[in-house]
Amino acid sequence: MVAVDRGRYTCLVETAGRKKKRERQLVTAMKARELGRKGIVVGDRVAIVGDVTGQADTLARVVRVEPRTSMLRRSADDTEDTDGIERPIVANADQLVIVTALADPPPRPRMIDRILVAAFDAEIDSLLCLTKSDLAPPAELVALYEPLGVPFVVVQKGGELEELREHLAGRISVLVGHSGVGKSTLVNALVPDANRAVSHVNAVTGRGRHTSSSAVALELPEGGWIIDTPGVRSFGLAHVSVETVLASFPDLVEGTVDCPKGCNHLDEDCALDAWVAAGHADPARLASLRRLLSIREGSPEPE
Repeated sequence: MVAVDRGRYTCLVETAGRKKKRERQLVTAMKARELGRKGIVVGDRVAIVGDVTGQADTLARVVRVEPRTSMLRRSADDTEDTDGIERPIVANADQLVIVTALADPPPRPRMIDRILVAAFDAEIDSLLCLTKSDLAPPAELVALYEPLGVPFVVVQKGGELEELREHLAGRISVLVGHSGVGKSTLVNALVPDANRAVSHVNAVTGRGRHTSSSAVALELPEGGWIIDTPGVRSFGLAHVSVETVLASFPDLVEGTVDCPKGCNHLDEDCALDAWVAAGHADPARLASLRRLLSIREGSPEPE
């Protein structure tokens, strides 16, 4: 599944052509009634029937969704409707690329933390892609995530992308980031015929506007796929357990050994305070963990 738009599904189908040569074509399909409310997202592998010629005005039917190797999700949070409902983003990706600008707009570490937790929950690898390095140095942000062992690449508009291409080659990577960080510019550079609309940052609010309205999978010239997603302004974690959130902070896990049974790691009797005070972990990491856990509890995230 390479695109989903208002009940229409665009599938890349491989068929046996002349002289048994494999041929690929795009086919538009609709979901079969038998699938009921079962959701279909970009990255899904599906079975389709009907007209699969891909010709104009033809329509096939998706009759089965194959088992997924991964599913990246987020939840609605305080910036939306506080219902905590899971929002599936993409299926079967094996790498999540967190695209964040070093300036204009400034980086949002709390957003990065939340996306990292979602990647950990989905059991897919993470990569930090730091854009606009011509406007600000990356050292401070890189140092914040170095203890977690998160790999990173640094790029700038018009600059070389070879290191990033090496990370993407042969993989299915989903690109996630809030609006205005240069994600669409990056996609257009990686896939020259992608023609993704480019946004601009509001000088007053420091936010970008949404330009991509839906996720789309694009094949890389050197092999592999990238899935571009709409810019997000929030990334809820209501669907993620406390244990999963904690496990994504390996520098703090050992400190919970002395926590009382059922500790939510937010109360005064949590052993993590003493663990950090003894110098075993950075206080900023504990603060970040507790922000995430507070968000799960429904507390608003401060800007």
